[in-house]
Amino acid sequence: MKKIAFIFLFISVFISAQKSIFDQRISTITKGKNATVGVSVLDFENTFRYNQYGDQKFPMQSVFKFHIATAILNLVDQGTLSLNQKVLLDTSNLLEDTWSPLRDKYPNGNVEVSLSEILEFTVARSDNNGCDIMLKLLGGTQTMQKFMDSKGIKGFQIKYNEAEMHKNWNVQYENYSTPNSAVDVLKKFYDGKLLSKKSTDYLMKVMLSTSTGLNKMVEQLPKNTPVARKTGASGKNKEGLTGAENEIGIITLRNGKHYALAVFVSNSMETDAVNCKIISDISKEVWDHFNK
Repeated sequence: MKKIAFIFLFISVFISAQKSIFDQRISTITKGKNATVGVSVLDFENTFRYNQYGDQKFPMQSVFKFHIATAILNLVDQGTLSLNQKVLLDTSNLLEDTWSPLRDKYPNGNVEVSLSEILEFTVARSDNNGCDIMLKLLGGTQTMQKFMDSKGIKGFQIKYNEAEMHKNWNVQYENYSTPNSAVDVLKKFYDGKLLSKKSTDYLMKVMLSTSTGLNKMVEQLPKNTPVARKTGASGKNKEGLTGAENEIGIITLRNGKHYALAVFVSNSMETDAVNCKIISDISKEVWDHFNK
């Protein structure tokens, strides 16, 4: 019994030391920054956790497109929707004043495209029109919330779509996630607790192809490191305030193991470049820690 107690004590001291190191290094990155930075790290295989402001609510912005994609694929798994089904693009769902590579590809509308194309544009390229099309297919944000609730996802709330966020700066704060919630939902996704294996593999592949935010989580990682990720950003308001500069992701280590990382930068008066560099530097510190 004494030997077992000693082992547990050793493990506890070791984990505490690791967290202390994280605190020091991440505090060095965030020190002096006029921003609130939330961080959560979850080691999938060894269940090591670290967080800074891990239970604080941060506006998600486009990070929530990952959650929406899981809800869509849940309906695909149930047979209610099909990735092959066609959706009509027209002036009602191809809004002009918003980020939309989908609209750029089909500027004239009046064309039917597959749900899979909309999902891929929404997740990998963060298309706002695609996001709202999928929310409409789901039945709105309340249906989306019920799906997350049914999967035991805490610290998450969605009330407004992209079009509504564009009309009112403040409502972005009503679409929130805690950093801890973000890594927990990624772990459940990875473990197949949200979707079928087919849908999990499909969405993982889409997230691995993400092309937005190349100056954030992946910037300082070794080239070709597999990172299944979703970005989010609010831009700045008239006062120069950034509501959100975010990224969440599942990173595969050289040894084949994995960890989830969520970094939420909120209420920042720093430049866009500085906000993104915070995420990039934190990502590099976490990577270096796990590759020692």
